Amino acid sequence: MEKFFLLLYSVVLSLAYFIALPFLFFFTFKAKYKVSIPARFFLWNNTPLKADGIWFYSCSFGEAKAIKPLVDALPENVLRMSTTTHTGFDVIREYTDESRYLPFEPLLFSWIKPQKALIVMEAEFWYLLFALAKKRGAKTLLINARMSDRSFPKYQKMGWLYKQIFKQIDEVYAQTELDKERLVSLGAKKVLVTGNIKLAQLPSVSQVMEKPSGLLLCAASTHEKEEELILNAFADLKKQESEAKLIVVPRHPERFEKVADMVEKFVKAEGLTCQQYSKNKKMQSDIMVLDVLGELVNVYAISDIVILGGAFEPIGGHNAAEAAQFGCKIISGKHYFNQKDIFEAVEGIAVVEASNLSRSLLHHAQLKETKIKNKSDITPIIESLKNVL
Repeated sequence: MEKFFLLLYSVVLSLAYFIALPFLFFFTFKAKYKVSIPARFFLWNNTPLKADGIWFYSCSFGEAKAIKPLVDALPENVLRMSTTTHTGFDVIREYTDESRYLPFEPLLFSWIKPQKALIVMEAEFWYLLFALAKKRGAKTLLINARMSDRSFPKYQKMGWLYKQIFKQIDEVYAQTELDKERLVSLGAKKVLVTGNIKLAQLPSVSQVMEKPSGLLLCAASTHEKEEELILNAFADLKKQESEAKLIVVPRHPERFEKVADMVEKFVKAEGLTCQQYSKNKKMQSDIMVLDVLGELVNVYAISDIVILGGAFEPIGGHNAAEAAQFGCKIISGKHYFNQKDIFEAVEGIAVVEASNLSRSLLHHAQLKETKIKNKSDITPIIESLKNVL
């Protein structure tokens, strides 16, 4: 049955691959995908990873950052990294030169070399990735595994597929007991709750920024439509507190210029001033757009209030603990379904309706300073990996 499923799955994915080729070729001309698509779907400048290493797959920028405690616990010469996003790639190549874009599944047959272990972050359930790595000798681990309220019913409908996937996974490290229960119902074996790895080692300040006078707000990891909401709320606050300043940090770098243009138009209409961090690093204007990567934690360290993006629209939210470690007052929207466990681990977050954001800012004195209640223990994961070295 397992061999038949492997064959059927591979054939279906291969057909989908060939059908999608014209579209993939078209997307290679877009700046966002000009490196990742050729590497992932055509193996352009994408040689296989060296054999006999500890291979990590982390999809996004945040996931790639989150595995650092595990990376630091292992010898550099055994590290192997892969990702599917260009922001994730920027992070993993700092860990080792053995960093690659992960090819589309049917291409893995010729690409995967024998490794000592494969570690996959969160909810990246790629059947051929696990199956081929396992068949070629790797211990397979799914870490920081989660199953949100929104996602679980969808996974249940495809339960037959996930039972096959979990047959290829040796160990699962879940974020919460509820995640464990749901993963087991889908076929996961040997599941251990270790907490959220994103709380194991939060990013630290890389440089001390000079805090301007007055109240400082940070609109962190914002998405489409959220900037407009936050700017309007800030304009209301500005009438009450003239020295207040705002730093806007878009989640995706490809939106930096668009958001900067939006802010520029906004300040002209409101009689305010603005600047881009890449052009002027001193906080002299009413509003600054942080248009570089890697500086958000430095901004958190000097912020009085953080308006956490990704939850005023149905995105799923972002990691509140990174700001909470500095005791910032945090305001979030209600759509934080992908960060539920982290929100439960942080005390004092104000969750508001988008329509009430302005009112919350005007009454910011009533907001509580946040505090992290508990962290995670990644020791079992480290011990499992060291056992294969």
